[in-house]
Amino acid sequence: MTARTWLITGVSSGFGHALATQLLERGERVIGTVRSTDKVADLLKRYPDTFNAPVLDVTDTTAVRNVVDEAFAAGRVDVTVSNAGYGLFGAAEELTDAQVDHIIATNLTGSITLIRAALPHLRAQGGGRVIQVSSYGGQVAFAGNSLYHATKWGIEGFVEAVAQEVAGFGIGMTIVEPGGARTEFRYGSARVADLTEVYDATPAHAFKAMLDPANGQAPGDPQRMAARIIESADTEPAPLRMVLGSQALDTTVDVLRKRIDDFESQREPASSTDYPAGE
Repeated sequence: MTARTWLITGVSSGFGHALATQLLERGERVIGTVRSTDKVADLLKRYPDTFNAPVLDVTDTTAVRNVVDEAFAAGRVDVTVSNAGYGLFGAAEELTDAQVDHIIATNLTGSITLIRAALPHLRAQGGGRVIQVSSYGGQVAFAGNSLYHATKWGIEGFVEAVAQEVAGFGIGMTIVEPGGARTEFRYGSARVADLTEVYDATPAHAFKAMLDPANGQAPGDPQRMAARIIESADTEPAPLRMVLGSQALDTTVDVLRKRIDDFESQREPASSTDYPAGE
């Protein structure tokens, strides 16, 4: 099989690093963006001909477009993976305006910009695949994580709509919804608001137990998850959503069933707002 080229944001750690490593080991080419090349120095040394690590802050929309344009100018890019992002924990009122702005610029606007920048190139080359790393938190919401959920619910709506727009051009789009995994997202890179005592006895601060490895590790294996993400690029048609992790799937299904039941219970009041038949 001809080696493919993957453009992946955020390969310094977590899923991005696992994806880049597995792909390079398979002989694929990877353009993996980083905030600093320090954490990928080993990959740059081992794969000088197939790995390129441009420095990128995805909140810089001009820089995102430049990286995308340069990647496609060098040749076909088969798979674009929007992976860069982080978690922000704390009750909504504990977050600062700057924290709110930054996570939206990173998780939502950065992902939107990457995808929009890639689409003209994907059309021009006759198709390709876009993979958006979201979370089961794009379907399920927990207290103390409101802005993270806002970004993930937002990017999922964007991708679902765009998938319908570009399907006719041979562009497949997949939303990946991992559950808890043993990555730096939970154990290292998670950002926490300046917490106040008033929320200590409420669900808003329940996340503190989750972030402490002493309370048990997350069940998800990032290496196995990365392998499933890579496999999805060969699935035709592209799966719109892919949940990774049994706990994530069970929780998502349970929440969606309850949501459907709630909607079904509203049939009478919903229809009562329509014009009567024939009017």
